[in-house]
Amino acid sequence: MGVGAVVVRDGALLVIRRGRDPGRGLWSLPGGRVEHGEALVDAVRREVREETGLDVAVGELLGVYEVVGDDHHFVALDYVATVTGPDEPRPGDDVDAVKWVPLSDVAALECTPRFVETLAAWGVLPGTS
Repeated sequence: MGVGAVVVRDGALLVIRRGRDPGRGLWSLPGGRVEHGEALVDAVRREVREETGLDVAVGELLGVYEVVGDDHHFVALDYVATVTGPDEPRPGDDVDAVKWVPLSDVAALECTPRFVETLAAWGVLPGTS
C-alpha cells in the first residue's frame, strides 16, 4: 500500500522524477510505501519530506491510483496536501529531481502510466484531448 500527495501552489503541481524502478526516470507525485503501523496521513507527510524536503499539511483523500505491471501491483491513496513551510523543494531519498510545474505543462512531461489522465479525471489538471 502506498500514498501520494497532490500539492498545488500558485497554479503549479509539485512533481518528482523517480530515481528507482518501477518508473525510473518518469515524473509522478511525491509518495511511497506506508510503513507497518503508520497512519496514512503520517506516511504522506513523511514521504513528501523524504522526497522533496517540504513539510505539508494533509487534507482529504483525492482518489485511489492503481498500477498493475508484469512484476508489480501498486495501489496508492492520493491525498490533497498543502506546503506549510519553506516552498523550495530539493530532491532526496529515491528521487533524482523535484520541481513545481505549471498545471498546463504537466501533460508534456514523461510521466508514470495514466498519471496525467488520472489527475485530469480528478479535476486537478485541465482535460486532455
